[in-house]
Amino acid sequence: MQVLSREDQEAREHGMLQEDASFSDCSEGRDRSSHVDFLRTDYQRDRDKILHSKSFRRLSHKTQVFLASEGDHYRTRLTHTLEVSQIARTITRALGLNEDLTEAIALGHDLGHTPFGHTGEDALAACLARRRGLDPSSPEGRSLYRHNQQSLRVVERIENGGAGLNLTFEVRDGIVNHTGDGRAETLEGRVVAIADRIAYVNHDIDDAIRAGVLGESDLPASTHAVLGGDHSSRIETLVCDMVRESARQGDIRMSGEVWGAMMELRTFLFRNVYTSDAVKSEVNKATHLISELFEHFVERPDEIPAENLSIAQGDVLLAATDYIAGMTDRFASATYQRLFVPKALRV
Repeated sequence: MQVLSREDQEAREHGMLQEDASFSDCSEGRDRSSHVDFLRTDYQRDRDKILHSKSFRRLSHKTQVFLASEGDHYRTRLTHTLEVSQIARTITRALGLNEDLTEAIALGHDLGHTPFGHTGEDALAACLARRRGLDPSSPEGRSLYRHNQQSLRVVERIENGGAGLNLTFEVRDGIVNHTGDGRAETLEGRVVAIADRIAYVNHDIDDAIRAGVLGESDLPASTHAVLGGDHSSRIETLVCDMVRESARQGDIRMSGEVWGAMMELRTFLFRNVYTSDAVKSEVNKATHLISELFEHFVERPDEIPAENLSIAQGDVLLAATDYIAGMTDRFASATYQRLFVPKALRV
């Protein structure tokens, strides 16, 4: 049996992948020099670093949309990440791009997500805005905490006790540009950005149906006509359209009709799921919880772990943000209960 070394795998990339793929031996490199691995390419090493990180493990106990404790089958931030990875890898493989790079970006893209999903993200941004004298509802206020920027901070600064994971430029670029106004420099990073939308639009519908918030028949007839009438059909249509259109245009794209249908579903979700009574009642509770924790730790920085204060170089707002953003739902809830809920005295 022959051993395939890193050099063998790099050579295989050049023999199998398209010329506009990101080749691991042509990476722009890491911020700090690192030893060369005998078996793994640089992108494979980055994938493994992310997979073994503490931040990745915590994703299993962070909310996607519906609190995981409400049912065993609702998505968590970790299962969302794995679905994004699977969809992105399928597209990448079909286009002859670098699947290892895609997987690393996909696994790391949500490491900066707060407890309680986007609710926690909005709550932290509002807390920071108020502390800095900004309107929390203004674009400036809302931009003070973005999970993609925090994901980059996690891999560059927070993990490994402040040393970060020392990932390649291409992985870091894909992580920070998976959402927002930026666009990844690599085709693989662009695949992840759209795969993220494909995943959450479809699995959030699936979870909403399971929660009884809506039924399949409630979805717009126009999107059924374009994408299909069930979960599997929609994903197949979106993935196949993206592969065909990207191959035709030489960039990562969808056809206008299919992209429009997906965006129509996304708008439908915001109107009928993300702001529904079933979700809104928990949003209000989570917002209050995050806000109370933030104010508590900012006023009592001695209760923030020393490691967070050291990483933030004494910036209390940043240290409190890092600490709370890294919490799981249950740890945030337990911390709130410990700090604010009275206990029976034992005498």
